[in-house]
Amino acid sequence: MKAREVKTAADARQIVTERELEYVKVAVTDMDGVLRGKYMQRDKFLSALESGFGFCDVVLGWDSNDQLYDNVSLTGWHTGYGDALVRIIPESCRELPLEDNSLLFLGEFVSPADAVCPRSLLQRVLEQGRQLGLSATAACEFEFFVFEETPDSVREKNYRDLKNISPGFFGYSMLRNSVFSEFYEDLLELGLKMDFPLEGLHTETGPGVLEAAICHSDALAAADRAALFKTYTKILAQRQNWMATFMAKWSLDWPGQSGHIHISLTDSNGESVFYDASKEKNMSEKMRHFIGGQQALMPEILCMISPTVNSFSRLIPGFWAPTSASWGVENRTCALRAILGKPSAQRVEYRIAAADINPYIAVAAAIGSGLWGIENQIEPGKPVVGNAYDVTFPKKYQLPATLTEAAGRLRASKPARSIFGDQFVDHYSSTREWEEREFRKHITDWEMARYFEII
Repeated sequence: MKAREVKTAADARQIVTERELEYVKVAVTDMDGVLRGKYMQRDKFLSALESGFGFCDVVLGWDSNDQLYDNVSLTGWHTGYGDALVRIIPESCRELPLEDNSLLFLGEFVSPADAVCPRSLLQRVLEQGRQLGLSATAACEFEFFVFEETPDSVREKNYRDLKNISPGFFGYSMLRNSVFSEFYEDLLELGLKMDFPLEGLHTETGPGVLEAAICHSDALAAADRAALFKTYTKILAQRQNWMATFMAKWSLDWPGQSGHIHISLTDSNGESVFYDASKEKNMSEKMRHFIGGQQALMPEILCMISPTVNSFSRLIPGFWAPTSASWGVENRTCALRAILGKPSAQRVEYRIAAADINPYIAVAAAIGSGLWGIENQIEPGKPVVGNAYDVTFPKKYQLPATLTEAAGRLRASKPARSIFGDQFVDHYSSTREWEEREFRKHITDWEMARYFEII
């Protein structure tokens, strides 16, 4: 049996038994989209297929640096950091080609921790769509810089003067992707074997920067693929003494790194609900309202899309990153890009997202706000023609300037609470407030150079 043929617990038991595996790898995602996992002994794994297993709930209560939140209620010192129940997802089974003959299974937290579990959040949003008779298809695309560095060397250099694998701009370079063809081919092959197949892979504008577009699938599978892609791209790079980063912006000198999300909706017959040949530009009423909901709620849910302090370094004019909740038809200067074409290809590109997203939370935010727009028949503003950076938008479409401000907007949002649930909104907004508070403890090089002598 092949890994991607596994659909049920019985299938999972069969493949583990057939391969005579002593250990199986399992993983869940934390609030920042980092995969946290472990090797599980075979008998324990087989038992967990039926009854689940306990995973320390600290992974929902710490940041990407393993520092414990002091401002959340679901988990913390006051709860003793007990185990939360995790369900193994049989159909998530993946080959681990970098770990010969081994297997990986994803998991998700169940009640009560499912209230804040990122994968469970996306499941709830997709169920809201099903209640409307709608199914969502999605695909993520990521830009990432690759360096001729190791985890040790970047620390020894204090993250300064890092060496990219190649210099210069070289967008869509046939020269670069031929010189480094082994890495490209290894990543493409890894994607096929682990079921995050890439539709395209090319150099972007900048030293050692690549862009990968993951093939589209149903929205939950798309988020799984995105989480696996980010993790295993970094693993592949490190195994050859390179490093890949998915920071939103790592350098003052180069554009930020996007993590755009493409979304389309179909009805119960599998037909596109975005395409209507009788409407202007073939945009259906549902597509218009979907965009309207995304545009209206973007300022309120921005921290679900821009989840780090660094995210906001990217949202500046002139660097291919939107600065307002704008939309346009085939307009890459906008936060939302309506892509028109044949019914199967008509979609919305959620361009505000950067490479640092938690794929489950970001996809849930993009789809959930759009479904809210359909339910409430929200009309979008006038589409932008030309450069969105030159347009002055009404206050309601202006985005928060900091992560703390964005977290406050999420906490105060009634629509967000109705879509994502009170427990998630309270927990997640607190984690983002913590994130900026951690940043505020530190003194930057810019501050030292600017103020040390002259003030």
